[in-house]
Amino acid sequence: MTSTISADFPYPSHYVDVFDSKMHYVEQGEGQPILFLHGVPTSSYLWRNVIPHLAPLGRCIAPDLIGMGKSDKPQIEYSVFEHIKYIEKFIETLNLRNVTLVMHGWGSVIGFDYAMRHEDNCRGLVFYEGYLRPFNGEDASLPLQEQLHSLEQNEEVYDLITNTTYYIDKIFPQEMMRTLSEEEINHYREPFLSKGAGKPLQQYLKEIPWTGKTTKVNQLIENYSHKLTISKLPKLMLYSVPGFITTIATAMWAKEHLPNLEMVDIGEELHFAQESNPVLMGEAISVWLQGIEQRV
Repeated sequence: MTSTISADFPYPSHYVDVFDSKMHYVEQGEGQPILFLHGVPTSSYLWRNVIPHLAPLGRCIAPDLIGMGKSDKPQIEYSVFEHIKYIEKFIETLNLRNVTLVMHGWGSVIGFDYAMRHEDNCRGLVFYEGYLRPFNGEDASLPLQEQLHSLEQNEEVYDLITNTTYYIDKIFPQEMMRTLSEEEINHYREPFLSKGAGKPLQQYLKEIPWTGKTTKVNQLIENYSHKLTISKLPKLMLYSVPGFITTIATAMWAKEHLPNLEMVDIGEELHFAQESNPVLMGEAISVWLQGIEQRV
């Protein structure tokens, strides 16, 4: 398995000005855009071993969310609503048309919201460990419940996450099956080495709607979730077992409620199959993408 996984990140850096901040992205290939949206606490580096499978099929573009990766760190709250605003402007600035969205984790909240407001600019939706519907507390997997309970018991956790690499060192490894090499972990650690750099991670933990209470984020998810159940856009749901965000119950809900959906099991993993099964992930997306091209 590890022979197919590389720590190398051979893509040249590109930057674009978005709301007076530089957003970093990498790209590979030509043609219609395939936009990769990472979650927390990662960056475009997460997609390094998936992109080669899709570059022959389109223009693969993987940005770093604002405040993460090599993107600037402006003095903002880093709410998911701000991430949505920055990514929407990123798409507009690069003049991306007929976009295929490939989304992971918190990046799916950003991508699903964009897609349901801009269906006419989307070609298809690929999602793995996505936030498909509002949480009611019972949806959380056992590993996720254990992680959240552990975080709640640590009074210093928010300070540690904001001002140190605690999230990368302690929380991140809990969400994957493979132990990353030192080179790989350093790529993920680098954006958070300076004091205060972990603010986007802290904000994420504050916003996750685990309790099922009515929050702005849960209302956002509920809104696009309803639209997804009537959207005819082609959809590919990648899932792992046991999974972390996506439980079997959520997978069954998707199968029953989402039209024009294909589902692919990409192996044993918690939250980061990009780091353990990138070939399986890349090949699954490639096959699906070629299939929707033939149907158009």
